[in-house]
Amino acid sequence: MASRAKRAVIAFAVLASGFLYLKGATHFAQRAIAEQAPAVASRPAVARHVDRDQLMKDLRALSDPALEGRRTGTAGGLKARAWVEAQFAGIGLAQAGSSGYQQPFEFVHRSVRGLLAPGRPFRTTYNDAANVIGKVDGTTSGARAIVVSAHYDHLGVRDGATYPGADDNASGVAVLLAIARHLRATAPRHPILLVAFDAEELGLRGAEALVGSSLLPATAVALNINLDMVARNDDNEIFAAGAYHAPWLKPILDDVQRRSAVKILFGHDRPTVKAGGVEDWTSQSDHGMFHQAGVPFVYFGVVDHADYHQPTDTADKINPQFFGDVADMIVEAVITLDRSLP
Repeated sequence: MASRAKRAVIAFAVLASGFLYLKGATHFAQRAIAEQAPAVASRPAVARHVDRDQLMKDLRALSDPALEGRRTGTAGGLKARAWVEAQFAGIGLAQAGSSGYQQPFEFVHRSVRGLLAPGRPFRTTYNDAANVIGKVDGTTSGARAIVVSAHYDHLGVRDGATYPGADDNASGVAVLLAIARHLRATAPRHPILLVAFDAEELGLRGAEALVGSSLLPATAVALNINLDMVARNDDNEIFAAGAYHAPWLKPILDDVQRRSAVKILFGHDRPTVKAGGVEDWTSQSDHGMFHQAGVPFVYFGVVDHADYHQPTDTADKINPQFFGDVADMIVEAVITLDRSLP
């Protein structure tokens, strides 16, 4: 009994020391992120590209309760898809799907909740999922494509409550449309695919269906720029993840920072242990499928807020000033990356 007690004391001491080490490492990692302050005094004029009224109009339209939370395979999800397709057509994007703008696909989703919650299925087949894909041709012959992406699906209706998904991810789609409008007015060097992914919330299924398919061989892609939750942050900050895996991205994004009204932070793209416990977002959204295929990515996203994956993620919670500044910065990033890539 004494020997067992001694082992317990030793084990507790090891665990405690490990916890304290991780806590300390996390503190230093988070402090390093917080100290990424841009040199405000050296900034030239902030770049302006976006019609902010249109930006908010698009966000409100896609997060409208009439779309019932945009869950894949539901009537609301089909309405959201039709709305995105209509916006692509109205902007004048070339069709780049396997069926017009659409890339239909099927998949089977298995839910752990289905094992635990009465009445919830464990296995669900989705026969009517589809990505929406448009294209703007580039001016440089033979250049590989830049893919700009944002998922349009969300959680739908649960237990009678609608999850509108204003930040997650009507915000990303609204910025995707702003980028499309800019590119139609000013031709890029690289061909740019603009992709509204379906079924991100069900395991990145839309990205899985596209990346490496005949529509988009991974070798034909130079970079993925993914937008997922880009409209809400009280500290005027947004993360640009991906430079850990492709360090050449950082000086380009540092250059973008000089013309941005929002603070661009780097991080959330390293293995959690190496990052001192800071969460790794490398596989947390559609850019994860590009990374898995060996394609560099930049993921723009804010940290989670109290309304993340809640029925309260509504358009009235969005600060138009911050959202507009983020949209301008992301359009500037697309312009700069298009100019800087070989």
